[in-house]
Amino acid sequence: MRFQAPESLSEQIAQHIGLRIIRAELKPKERIQELKVAKDLDVSRGSVREALLILERRHLINIFPRKGAMVSELSAHHINCLYDIYINLLSMLVTTFAILWKEGDLDEMIGKIEAINKLTSSPDKPVDEIVELGFELVSLTYPIVNNSYLEETLENFKPGVSRTYYLAMKPRQEQLHKTKAFFNNLVSAVLKRDQAEIERIVIEYGELQRSLALQELKKATTETHNAYFT
Repeated sequence: MRFQAPESLSEQIAQHIGLRIIRAELKPKERIQELKVAKDLDVSRGSVREALLILERRHLINIFPRKGAMVSELSAHHINCLYDIYINLLSMLVTTFAILWKEGDLDEMIGKIEAINKLTSSPDKPVDEIVELGFELVSLTYPIVNNSYLEETLENFKPGVSRTYYLAMKPRQEQLHKTKAFFNNLVSAVLKRDQAEIERIVIEYGELQRSLALQELKKATTETHNAYFT
């Protein structure tokens, strides 16, 4: 695989590795060897090193002195810390957007909703595409809210949230109708500028995702433990 002259090579490498972590193709505690990555992707070790630093800031890997980089563990504590903050920040973003939006600001959002509805109703229900569309929908609120600190923080949460969402929803595709309902209900509440309803919808769905992720994590931990002692 060879990357073509991107605007930021390190960012592209980080996204490539990060997606493999999100999809659980790279497992917790698995080592990421700088030299091997550079050889596989036909890039410099310096670019890989910078990419690993980006992934560390996004909490997808840990870098240890003299040991190198390892995929970070996804613990119950990690999931709870993530959702404690993310639910509140997302609620803040969308309630603020509900106050500020003007005619025409929702047109593109409605298009994203239609795409999400189509994917969640399709036979294969591609989780990664649905997750990405959800983030794209959220990002449409950024220019209107115009809070660079909130935007940057939410963007930094994106890889961690994607990882837990993939963990929760990949084996539970039948639950994706709740994702469809979440986005449709959220946009409906935004149209009404109903801040209390927006907060309720975000909290309810966020807590559902937290619960499903914790259930899948517990299941995976139990299976690993049983396999080890079998």
